[in-house]
Amino acid sequence: MKRYIQNKISRIVPLVAVAALFVSCSEDFLEPDPLSFYEPEATFTTETGLQAVLASADKQLRNNYIHYNNAGNSVPIGTEYVFSDMSKYGKTDNTSTISDFANTMVPTMSYKTSTNDDFYFGFYWTEAYTGIKHANTVLTYIDKVTSLTEEVKRKYIGQAYFHRAYRYLNLVYQFGDIPLITKILEVPKQSYYSTKKEAIIEMITADMEKAVEWVPEQSKLPYLGVVNKGACRQLLIKCYLASGRFKDAENQADLLINSSGYSLMQGSFGTFDTGGNPATWTITRNVIWDLHRPENKVIAANREAILVMPNGGVQSFLPFASMRIFGPNWNSGTVTTPDGKQAANRFASNNANYQANYDYARALGRGIATISASYYSQHPMWVVNGVEDKQDLRHNSTVGNWVNMENLKYSDKTSAYYGQNFRLKNGTTLLSKDTLREWFDFPLYKIYLHDVVNETNPNANDFQGASTGSKAHWYLYRLAETYLLRAEARFYQGNVGGAAQDVNVIRARAGASQMYGTVTIGDICAERGRELYLEEWRNVELKRISHCLALSGQADEWGQTYSKTNWDKQSGTDNAGGSYWYQRIVHYTLYNKYPSGIVVPNGTKFYTMDKRNNYWPIPNSAITANIKGKLSQNYGYDGYDPNVKVWDKWQDAVADESQL
Repeated sequence: MKRYIQNKISRIVPLVAVAALFVSCSEDFLEPDPLSFYEPEATFTTETGLQAVLASADKQLRNNYIHYNNAGNSVPIGTEYVFSDMSKYGKTDNTSTISDFANTMVPTMSYKTSTNDDFYFGFYWTEAYTGIKHANTVLTYIDKVTSLTEEVKRKYIGQAYFHRAYRYLNLVYQFGDIPLITKILEVPKQSYYSTKKEAIIEMITADMEKAVEWVPEQSKLPYLGVVNKGACRQLLIKCYLASGRFKDAENQADLLINSSGYSLMQGSFGTFDTGGNPATWTITRNVIWDLHRPENKVIAANREAILVMPNGGVQSFLPFASMRIFGPNWNSGTVTTPDGKQAANRFASNNANYQANYDYARALGRGIATISASYYSQHPMWVVNGVEDKQDLRHNSTVGNWVNMENLKYSDKTSAYYGQNFRLKNGTTLLSKDTLREWFDFPLYKIYLHDVVNETNPNANDFQGASTGSKAHWYLYRLAETYLLRAEARFYQGNVGGAAQDVNVIRARAGASQMYGTVTIGDICAERGRELYLEEWRNVELKRISHCLALSGQADEWGQTYSKTNWDKQSGTDNAGGSYWYQRIVHYTLYNKYPSGIVVPNGTKFYTMDKRNNYWPIPNSAITANIKGKLSQNYGYDGYDPNVKVWDKWQDAVADESQL
């Protein structure tokens, strides 16, 4: 069995004292620092030093999904979904956060690097540049390690290219034009200028072409969780798409699908997890359930996993309260029976009122809906050929993968409705006072994680998801996404029939009843949502697709085309114009639809999104720290100036790096 990357770290780090700089878990390590990345004492002259930095970069990938905070009420990936068609902020009793993004998102806003219920804009910025620093450390110092063969040297360079390209590709679709940093400097630099996103994409595409040649296949690497050739190829596909090189993207996808040793899992495999309580919620074993069990993500039998992010063991485990964050607040006292009793209670197993067949806390988790599902992601997204496909294993409550609120039953024995299914209304009376938070359907197979700490405690009634000592291994890349990337590449070239074939491969594996004869870009985005929930960076991917649509000239599902010159340079909250990302916001979410706000038990919530929010504003702290230069602020935000110098060519930005 392959060892995990954290085992590699534990073996390497003690050998290199300076590597402690890169693996520190202190809050200081996460604080933003000037763009200089000044490391005057950094010297890496041994192979183990390079390995330690790369191991830290590998390990850091999971932070973008499961960053630790004490309360466990939110995680970074949730921010990506709030800025998409699939989710919204749902913890309506929290007064310190924002959902009125059109009116409150400004460069001087709070850009926290570690949050509780709030959002992770600053975290994404800092975490990305930390990963870039890791990569640049390897690239800057590798020539000082004279013992390396050319083959080994190229392997490390290719892996560093992956880490740098992965961060930059995400950054340019979150923040637009940004500073390009490619080396570790010997003295501080505070005179950076932004580089156009297209130039950065050009650079990282060239880097990834080398990485695909130089990085070995997973079978030739000693650990899972380290960058392999398949992961490099997947990232190169995305870079080609972002560059408008659609045929090149298709060719790379062909190689990954047909010639790299990967294959979609078609049947049950690995360990069968029966769920939290089969007496309450029965799981009928199926390939989709098995595919997303953490222990099955890291086994050799899983031929679909391209790159996983191992996350298990007491030394390096980050808790992931997935059921708490992404599950509905079904236990709220405002969800009632038709005769006014609380709909469902949660009791410890040693409580006299405990009922094994109504143990929803253990089976479904004690959700608080920090991030709640959009209506689109619950129903319209699953409609194909006019049919909401509930046979699809990813949307199937019969096998236990998907939970409809109506599947729950009233558990108060004193209610006349005891044992009946939940209902949203009783005549004209709404039985849930806050449907934003308390009433939505969800994919249990994605968010269910054993909460082993509470499971060993008979007094526990608060099951949140994976906890210390449990496992929450996560996918970074799977072959299923490769098919959908190839579908995109084919669509942009006008081959909608070929695109439909790729989408149908994924649907057939899921046992769907409905197949496509032809597809729109909206169908491909919908399939990404069905297949890759909480795996893809939904906000980033929709903005990348927006860019690709503009480059290709192809129309979206509403017949609208986009200009390369202004798809991301518009503002306003009306329904017309904006990017494709914005049009999905307009068509599929509640943003901008309730100008007077939405009344919830704790007040009124405003949900707005502006066309300018296509990019998040460049953090004011980064701009003010760069005292000898000037970073470009994004269109529509205070400080935007179209006349500010921006590097059009990445080569010019690199040449300027050493100019102090």
